[in-house]
Amino acid sequence: MDRRENQSPQGETARILVEFLEVAITSIVYLKGLYPSGAFERRRYLNSVVHRAQHPQLRNYIHMSVSGLQPFIEKGLIERIAVVFFDTENVPLERFIFKLSVNQSCGSMVEDADLEFSLRSFLIKLSVSQPLTSALSQDCRWEIVGYFRMLPQADMGNTAALWIPTDTKQWQQPPLITPIKSMSSEPLNVQLYLEHPSLSKTMKS
Repeated sequence: MDRRENQSPQGETARILVEFLEVAITSIVYLKGLYPSGAFERRRYLNSVVHRAQHPQLRNYIHMSVSGLQPFIEKGLIERIAVVFFDTENVPLERFIFKLSVNQSCGSMVEDADLEFSLRSFLIKLSVSQPLTSALSQDCRWEIVGYFRMLPQADMGNTAALWIPTDTKQWQQPPLITPIKSMSSEPLNVQLYLEHPSLSKTMKS
Protein backbone atom coordinates (compact mmCIF):
# COMPACT_ATOMS: atom_id res chain seq x y z
CA MET A 1 0.00 0.00 0.00
CA ASP A 2 1.23 3.49 -0.85
CA ARG A 3 2.18 5.24 2.39
CA ARG A 4 0.61 8.42 0.97
CA GLU A 5 -2.85 6.82 1.29
CA ASN A 6 -2.68 7.06 5.08
CA GLN A 7 -0.99 10.47 5.17
CA SER A 8 -2.59 13.88 5.43
CA PRO A 9 -1.17 16.56 3.12
CA GLN A 10 0.56 18.06 6.15
CA GLY A 11 1.96 14.68 7.17
CA GLU A 12 3.37 14.00 3.71
CA THR A 13 4.87 17.50 3.55
CA ALA A 14 6.43 17.06 6.99
CA ARG A 15 7.90 13.69 6.00
CA ILE A 16 9.56 15.12 2.89
CA LEU A 17 10.76 18.19 4.79
CA VAL A 18 12.30 16.17 7.64
CA GLU A 19 14.15 13.95 5.17
CA PHE A 20 15.47 17.08 3.45
CA LEU A 21 16.45 18.78 6.73
CA GLU A 22 18.54 15.79 7.80
CA VAL A 23 20.54 16.05 4.57
CA ALA A 24 20.73 19.86 4.68
CA ILE A 25 21.95 19.99 8.28
CA THR A 26 24.60 17.36 7.52
CA SER A 27 25.65 19.51 4.56
CA ILE A 28 26.00 22.55 6.85
CA VAL A 29 28.15 20.65 9.34
CA TYR A 30 30.32 19.37 6.50
CA LEU A 31 30.57 22.89 5.08
CA LYS A 32 31.91 24.27 8.36
CA GLY A 33 34.84 21.81 8.36
CA LEU A 34 34.69 20.96 12.06
CA TYR A 35 35.26 17.26 11.37
CA PRO A 36 37.79 15.49 9.13
CA SER A 37 36.53 15.01 5.60
CA GLY A 38 36.73 11.25 6.20
CA ALA A 39 33.88 11.58 8.69
CA PHE A 40 31.53 11.97 5.70
CA GLU A 41 30.78 9.98 2.59
CA ARG A 42 29.40 11.21 -0.71
CA ARG A 43 25.86 10.16 -1.58
CA ARG A 44 23.18 11.20 -4.04
CA TYR A 45 19.93 12.74 -2.83
CA LEU A 46 17.34 14.44 -5.05
CA ASN A 47 19.77 13.94 -7.93
CA SER A 48 22.41 16.02 -6.16
CA VAL A 49 25.73 15.00 -4.61
CA VAL A 50 25.51 15.43 -0.83
CA HIS A 51 27.48 14.27 2.20
CA ARG A 52 26.32 11.73 4.77
CA ALA A 53 27.90 11.46 8.21
CA GLN A 54 29.71 8.16 8.66
CA HIS A 55 30.26 8.44 12.42
CA PRO A 56 27.26 6.77 14.13
CA GLN A 57 26.95 9.32 16.96
CA LEU A 58 27.03 12.29 14.60
CA ARG A 59 24.59 10.67 12.17
CA ASN A 60 22.22 9.59 14.94
CA TYR A 61 22.23 13.02 16.63
CA ILE A 62 21.15 14.73 13.41
CA HIS A 63 18.63 12.03 12.53
CA MET A 64 17.02 11.80 15.98
CA SER A 65 16.88 15.58 16.44
CA VAL A 66 15.19 16.25 13.12
CA SER A 67 12.89 13.22 13.05
CA GLY A 68 11.80 14.07 16.60
CA LEU A 69 10.41 17.35 15.27
CA GLN A 70 8.28 15.74 12.56
CA PRO A 71 4.97 15.58 14.50
CA PHE A 72 5.37 19.22 15.51
CA ILE A 73 6.22 20.32 11.97
CA GLU A 74 3.13 18.48 10.71
CA LYS A 75 0.91 20.40 13.14
CA GLY A 76 2.53 23.75 12.31
CA LEU A 77 4.07 24.17 15.77
CA ILE A 78 7.65 24.72 14.57
CA GLU A 79 8.57 28.23 13.47
CA ARG A 80 12.31 27.78 12.97
CA ILE A 81 15.02 25.13 13.13
CA ALA A 82 18.54 26.42 13.68
CA VAL A 83 22.02 24.98 13.47
CA VAL A 84 23.93 27.08 16.00
CA PHE A 85 27.72 27.24 16.33
CA PHE A 86 29.19 28.37 19.67
CA ASP A 87 32.58 29.46 20.98
CA THR A 88 34.15 27.99 24.11
CA GLU A 89 32.18 30.47 26.27
CA ASN A 90 28.88 29.12 24.90
CA VAL A 91 28.32 32.33 22.94
CA PRO A 92 26.68 31.86 19.51
CA LEU A 93 28.98 32.71 16.62
CA GLU A 94 26.75 31.81 13.70
CA ARG A 95 23.26 30.49 13.10
CA PHE A 96 21.87 28.75 10.03
CA ILE A 97 18.11 29.28 10.24
CA PHE A 98 15.39 27.30 8.48
CA LYS A 99 12.15 29.26 8.86
CA LEU A 100 9.18 26.99 8.18
CA SER A 101 5.47 27.30 7.53
CA VAL A 102 3.31 24.26 6.75
CA ASN A 103 -0.12 25.29 5.47
CA GLN A 104 -2.63 23.72 7.86
CA SER A 105 -5.58 24.44 5.56
CA CYS A 106 -4.11 22.76 2.49
CA GLY A 107 -6.46 19.89 1.61
CA SER A 108 -4.81 18.50 -1.51
CA MET A 109 -1.92 16.05 -1.47
CA VAL A 110 1.40 17.56 -2.47
CA GLU A 111 3.21 16.17 -5.47
CA ASP A 112 6.48 14.76 -4.11
CA ALA A 113 8.41 15.54 -7.27
CA ASP A 114 7.40 19.22 -7.24
CA LEU A 115 8.26 19.74 -3.58
CA GLU A 116 11.53 17.80 -3.83
CA PHE A 117 12.56 19.82 -6.89
CA SER A 118 12.13 23.03 -4.89
CA LEU A 119 14.04 21.66 -1.88
CA ARG A 120 16.86 20.45 -4.13
CA SER A 121 17.68 24.08 -4.95
CA PHE A 122 18.50 24.66 -1.27
CA LEU A 123 21.15 21.93 -1.35
CA ILE A 124 22.69 23.40 -4.49
CA LYS A 125 22.78 26.85 -2.88
CA LEU A 126 24.25 25.48 0.36
CA SER A 127 27.09 23.78 -1.51
CA VAL A 128 28.41 27.17 -2.70
CA SER A 129 27.59 29.26 0.38
CA GLN A 130 30.87 28.88 2.28
CA PRO A 131 32.05 32.43 1.35
CA LEU A 132 29.02 33.77 3.23
CA THR A 133 29.97 32.03 6.47
CA SER A 134 32.46 32.80 9.22
CA ALA A 135 35.66 30.84 9.84
CA LEU A 136 35.37 28.89 13.08
CA SER A 137 37.99 27.42 15.36
CA GLN A 138 38.19 23.67 15.77
CA ASP A 139 37.25 23.87 19.45
CA CYS A 140 33.81 25.37 18.85
CA ARG A 141 30.68 23.28 19.28
CA TRP A 142 27.27 23.20 17.62
CA GLU A 143 23.75 22.04 18.25
CA ILE A 144 20.31 21.83 16.63
CA VAL A 145 17.68 24.12 18.16
CA GLY A 146 13.95 24.04 17.49
CA TYR A 147 11.88 27.19 17.98
CA PHE A 148 8.24 26.41 18.77
CA ARG A 149 5.36 28.74 18.03
CA MET A 150 3.77 27.39 21.19
CA LEU A 151 4.68 24.73 23.72
CA PRO A 152 3.67 21.21 22.63
CA GLN A 153 0.80 19.63 24.51
CA ALA A 154 1.30 16.69 26.85
CA ASP A 155 -1.01 14.56 24.70
CA MET A 156 1.61 14.57 21.93
CA GLY A 157 3.39 11.80 23.79
CA ASN A 158 6.95 11.23 24.91
CA THR A 159 8.41 13.12 21.95
CA ALA A 160 7.41 16.44 23.49
CA ALA A 161 9.34 15.66 26.67
CA LEU A 162 12.57 15.18 24.71
CA TRP A 163 12.72 18.91 23.89
CA ILE A 164 13.85 21.08 26.80
CA PRO A 165 14.23 24.87 27.09
CA THR A 166 17.64 26.13 25.98
CA ASP A 167 19.88 28.36 28.05
CA THR A 168 21.71 29.62 24.98
CA LYS A 169 22.95 33.18 25.31
CA GLN A 170 21.32 35.72 23.04
CA TRP A 171 22.81 38.58 21.06
CA GLN A 172 21.96 41.93 22.57
CA GLN A 173 21.74 43.64 19.19
CA PRO A 174 19.70 42.43 16.20
CA PRO A 175 21.80 40.03 14.13
CA LEU A 176 23.19 40.57 10.68
CA ILE A 177 21.06 38.46 8.31
CA THR A 178 22.28 36.98 5.04
CA PRO A 179 19.57 35.31 2.92
CA ILE A 180 20.59 32.06 1.23
CA LYS A 181 17.45 30.62 -0.35
CA SER A 182 13.67 30.69 -0.04
CA MET A 183 10.68 28.91 -1.53
CA SER A 184 6.94 29.51 -1.41
CA SER A 185 4.29 26.95 -2.31
CA GLU A 186 0.77 26.03 -1.26
CA PRO A 187 1.78 23.33 1.23
CA LEU A 188 5.12 24.71 2.42
CA ASN A 189 7.15 27.89 2.77
CA VAL A 190 10.85 27.69 3.69
CA GLN A 191 13.44 30.40 4.18
CA LEU A 192 17.11 29.64 4.80
CA TYR A 193 19.34 32.41 6.05
CA LEU A 194 22.46 33.07 8.10
CA GLU A 195 22.62 35.09 11.29
CA HIS A 196 25.82 36.65 12.60
CA PRO A 197 26.30 38.98 15.57
CA SER A 198 26.34 42.67 14.77
CA LEU A 199 29.51 44.71 15.27
CA SER A 200 28.53 45.07 18.92
CA LYS A 201 29.28 41.65 20.42
CA THR A 202 28.01 42.42 23.92
CA MET A 203 25.95 39.50 25.10
CA LYS A 204 23.19 39.03 27.59
CA SER A 205 22.08 35.81 29.27
